[in-house]
Amino acid sequence: MMNHIFLLSALSSLFVGLDAFTTPTRLTNGPSIGVGKLYASNLDESSSPIDSFVEDVKVRFRILQESNASGADFKQTVANVIAGEYDEASVSKTVEEMIGSAPCVMFTWEKSPSCVKAVEAFDLMGAEYKIVRLDDPWSEGNPIRAALGKKVGRTSVPFIFIGGKYVGGYDG
Repeated sequence: MMNHIFLLSALSSLFVGLDAFTTPTRLTNGPSIGVGKLYASNLDESSSPIDSFVEDVKVRFRILQESNASGADFKQTVANVIAGEYDEASVSKTVEEMIGSAPCVMFTWEKSPSCVKAVEAFDLMGAEYKIVRLDDPWSEGNPIRAALGKKVGRTSVPFIFIGGKYVGGYDG
C-alpha cells in the first residue's frame, strides 16, 4: 500500500500541467455537465506558479489518501487522482443521463486501441450507438471516467452500456 501511495504521489507530481490534469484555478461553474476545475482555494492572483503546483500536489495527495481509505483499488485510485476535485453528485447525475440518452452508449478515448476495436465491431454488426468521448476535453472526461469506475468497478475504456445496463468493454 505504501508503494502505491508513493507511486501515485510521484505520478501526480510528474504529470501536473499536462492535459490529463486541470490547471489549478478558482472553482467555476464549468461546462453544462457540472464538472468544476481543480482549484486552490487559498491562492490569490499574486501566487506564484510554484504555489499552484504545490497546492495541486497536496490536493491530489489528499484524494489519493481518501481513495485508499475508501478501499478503492489501484486503477480506481489513479482515476480519482487524475480527475482531481469535482462535483461528484453532478457528474454522477450527468453519467446517468448520458447512459439513458441512447439505446447503446459507448464511453471512449479516440486513440485507445480497445475503443477503436469496439467501434469497428459495432460498425461491422451495423449497430447504432452513441459515443461519449472522455478525451475531448480531458478536464471533463477524467471526472466522468472516475465516476464510471466507481459505478461499474473498472476504469478501463471503453465503457459500453446497452439499454442502460453496463455490458463491459471491448475485452471485459
